[in-house]
Amino acid sequence: MLIWSPESDPIRSAVPRIDQLLANLGYGSRREVRGWIEAGRVTVRGLPAADPAAKADAADVRIDGEPPDHPGGLLLLMNKPAGRVCSHDPAEGPSVYGLLPERWRRRNPPVTSVGRLDKDTSGLLLLTDLSPLVHRLTSPRHKVPKVYRALLDRELPPGADDLFSGGAYVMPGEESPCAPALLKRIGALEVEITLTEGRYHQVKRMLGGQGCMVLELTRIRFGALELGTLASGRWISLPINSLDDL
Repeated sequence: MLIWSPESDPIRSAVPRIDQLLANLGYGSRREVRGWIEAGRVTVRGLPAADPAAKADAADVRIDGEPPDHPGGLLLLMNKPAGRVCSHDPAEGPSVYGLLPERWRRRNPPVTSVGRLDKDTSGLLLLTDLSPLVHRLTSPRHKVPKVYRALLDRELPPGADDLFSGGAYVMPGEESPCAPALLKRIGALEVEITLTEGRYHQVKRMLGGQGCMVLELTRIRFGALELGTLASGRWISLPINSLDDL
């Protein structure tokens, strides 16, 4: 019987071992993956894999006849429900990661959020296992605009629009002014605010400094990405290059 092996292929120094590839994609531990290989469930270029330590491109690998799941990395847009945390620590309560398929929760590097939303904040949240993408999108120098919609306990006083957009507003307890923020009044008790930075509880603190308590807060846009009609707790997979223009 023909069996794929590294001796039957060109030297491949830049690709991972088969057991490492599948373990990192969350299919199981290396020991479990080796069991799959021994059982003939893993093929490379149509031939049964013989050696778990052999190297192979993800594009050439099949598991039970299926290609690997998102081998180039995950990028997800989720409508985060209120009550979920953006943390991997179980002590902090139910997390957004619990909404994902189990295999994705076992990936290495782990899936993480691009920035965080507070536990009681809902809306657009990006999740990925691509660390360089997280660093790029959360870097202050990129100034990615993020739009939040807030429901207030009372009407925002006149002049707050110009105060926030002027770039001179200093939140209580801070010394440096916030970057200019665009405020849009949707109704008497509802506003949209666009930020290009992400200070601690910034929307709540900016509005709180004007005497308003935020009752509900939802992020509806991140760069060019919009939440749209995505249901709470649901997510969609995005192509990695969808963030090239952010």
